Amino acid sequence: MTLWIPGPTEVREEILAECSRPAIGHRAPEMRELIERMDPHLPLAFGLSGDSTAQCAVHSVSASGLMEASLRGVGPRVLSVVNGAFSKRFRDMGELIGKDVTTLDVAWGSGVAPDDLARVLEQDGPFDAVTLVANETSTGVVTPLAPVADVVRRHPGTLLLVDLVSYIAGAPVDFDANGIDFGFAGVQKAFALPPGIAVCAASSRYMDAARAQEHRGWALDPVRVVEGHAQKKTPATPCTPLYYALAKQLEDISAGVTLPEGERDKTGAAAWDARFAKHARMRDRTLAWASDHGLEPFPAEGFRSPTVSCISSGDLDTAAFVAGLAERGFRISNGYGDLKGRTFRIGHMGDHDEPGLERLLAAADEVLAAR
Repeated sequence: MTLWIPGPTEVREEILAECSRPAIGHRAPEMRELIERMDPHLPLAFGLSGDSTAQCAVHSVSASGLMEASLRGVGPRVLSVVNGAFSKRFRDMGELIGKDVTTLDVAWGSGVAPDDLARVLEQDGPFDAVTLVANETSTGVVTPLAPVADVVRRHPGTLLLVDLVSYIAGAPVDFDANGIDFGFAGVQKAFALPPGIAVCAASSRYMDAARAQEHRGWALDPVRVVEGHAQKKTPATPCTPLYYALAKQLEDISAGVTLPEGERDKTGAAAWDARFAKHARMRDRTLAWASDHGLEPFPAEGFRSPTVSCISSGDLDTAAFVAGLAERGFRISNGYGDLKGRTFRIGHMGDHDEPGLERLLAAADEVLAAR
């Protein structure tokens, strides 16, 4: 069964092999060497500018762990943009740890309008932070980050916290250019690793604000996580098999190993850009296939994810369609939450390639023809 769900996604055998390496002591020199393997490549994943003062880190938690950590580093007043299930989680998490949260509700299927964000920041602010999900896995909606950054920059005391879970390694983050102060993601989406660890980047102003916060906790203290990584240490015993897998994948992406034939001579930032372009092409091909069958994307024009296509089912029996593909060896997802039965989702991300996508779509044609 090949996974084309919105994550976890398919993992290469070479990456799985890294997970079977012998255990090491996390205070041994081997651990420092492992972190040092990652450090040249994490800034490429986050798209840090050449003069960036942001710091990258890895932690042995899920992305939800770093979601909570991000909130522990900001002041009490938080504005949460909610346009799907995972942005709602971000909002709920803020409330659960005692933040004074204001919600900016956005219709599922769309990203936040800059004018709406500006209005709430002006009328209800000041806020210590804005939370945003860059790529809503539940709806296939990507929110363009540059317009959001332009608005938030008008409020110098407001930090921008961004969930990059199904976005990073699939599209350009451009952390500094897009004004992100804390960005985080798990590795089971476009990084194409087994789940279990998460990555983050923190701006210097975020770190300054975080150090001033009391009661940040311990395991999810963002200062402990980021400063520990800078010292080539982890706060507690890490999941070393996944550290090995991440180090290998970062090196392979930067070396062009995961690119289509004909592009494997690209290295560094050019290799990452080529990976992003591959994801965009797979999105376009998936949406073209849907259109050929009279099916419409759930997200509005301009908000369609490069990594997760969410397609409105129309009169299609979604459960039967998903089951028919499973019988042919392809696993896609039904809609999420309230969208179950009304949409289906295809996760064309990570190390999936265009020939593989064509095989999936050919199988989908068979299922539709057999209705």
